[in-house]
Amino acid sequence: MSEEKEYRNKPTVVPETAPVTPQHAYSLSEVHRSINVPHGASFLRTLLAFTGPGLLVAVGYMDPGNWATDLAGGAQFGYTLLVVITLSNIIAIILQTLSLRLGVATGRDLAQASRDSYGKPISIGLWVLAEVAISATDLAEVVGSAVAIQLLFGLPLIMGVLITALDVFLVLFLNSKGFRYIEAIVGSLIVVISLCFVAELILAKPDWAGVLNGFFVPRAEIMTNPGMLYLAIGILGATVMPHNLYLHSSIIQTRKFDLTSAGKREAIRYGTIDSTSALMGALFINAAILVLSSATFHTTGHQDVAEIQDAYKLLSPLLGTGLASVLFAIALLASGQNSTLTGTLAGQIVMEGFLNIHIKPWVRRLITRAVAIIPAIAVIWTYGEGSATSLLVLSQVILSVQLSFAVIPLVMFTSDKQMMGEFVNPTWLKVLAWVIAVMIAGLNVYLILTTLFPS
Repeated sequence: MSEEKEYRNKPTVVPETAPVTPQHAYSLSEVHRSINVPHGASFLRTLLAFTGPGLLVAVGYMDPGNWATDLAGGAQFGYTLLVVITLSNIIAIILQTLSLRLGVATGRDLAQASRDSYGKPISIGLWVLAEVAISATDLAEVVGSAVAIQLLFGLPLIMGVLITALDVFLVLFLNSKGFRYIEAIVGSLIVVISLCFVAELILAKPDWAGVLNGFFVPRAEIMTNPGMLYLAIGILGATVMPHNLYLHSSIIQTRKFDLTSAGKREAIRYGTIDSTSALMGALFINAAILVLSSATFHTTGHQDVAEIQDAYKLLSPLLGTGLASVLFAIALLASGQNSTLTGTLAGQIVMEGFLNIHIKPWVRRLITRAVAIIPAIAVIWTYGEGSATSLLVLSQVILSVQLSFAVIPLVMFTSDKQMMGEFVNPTWLKVLAWVIAVMIAGLNVYLILTTLFPS
């Protein structure tokens, strides 16, 4: 029997004194169980030890791709699509909880569990789809960061795209410092983004009654208006990121919790609090972008604003201060750089998990970034700088289409008693998870059909 099969056949509950599994079997082996969890500590100290993975996951829910869909949604349809952001965030919380449960209960990330459960052809197919999703994510990061660099420093967009390749050195530096450094950088950038949007909302003075109505009153028009539905599915794709499901199931294992029933239950509890709190922060940022767009553009007759560059130029004159545009660009740059770090980790997890191929993170980053830079330069060169936001929206629709290929295996695995043991999804969660999976698949089929066969 191979080492890999021996690892897979270990029982769900493993005592802390069990023999060490070969290093290559671990997800992100260089940081696996590298962060200590205090025993018998207070709630706050224990929560602090588990805080971090949720922040990395939340980054994927506020990347530059979200900006394009949220800006377009707010400018064209006012506050109407806020309910879609809310629904997407609820779905994200549920799916990320399933992801961390899988990692804690089985010691395998989603990519490894897929390789264990499916034949080689299916595993390779799922790997290709996961790579497409990560490339679409990275495309959004490249374009978003390049736009921010252009807005702040006046450089041509193609030059900004090329500069984004240099962030591989940032990834290399942070990797050498330890996982907590990555979490600290990500958390700091999230604070920067949040403060920028708090200031923007104060300046924009939105109609708060309209905002509340947008959050809690869904309208049938979202399903019947093709343009609104296209953006709604784009928001869903931008909010629930396929690569985050692979990421979370792996990085929760950076915590050195007890490999006992009680220890795993504690890890799931605190991990859920961590991710839910972080995703509520992501909800604020996504909603803030749409609210800002609605209050600034939709209500002033600028409903055709869909380009990030146009939003940047109009914010200052419409809000009466040059600070508005600068804050907008700073937040966009912070968002792009944050997503760079988590995209690198997700790419490493997917390649190692599906193919059992281990390469250095900075090499992986170069490969991923090259795949994103080449089409970005080609499209911008061919169609001009005005195509940047269209690329961002398209990347989010691609992500939405890829989502089912990560969600369905995740729901299957976490509902499998043999795989999860006592941590299998309870009946209510199984039903809810399958409803979400079917809804996502149905919306994506509808999107594909309406795109290929427009009425």
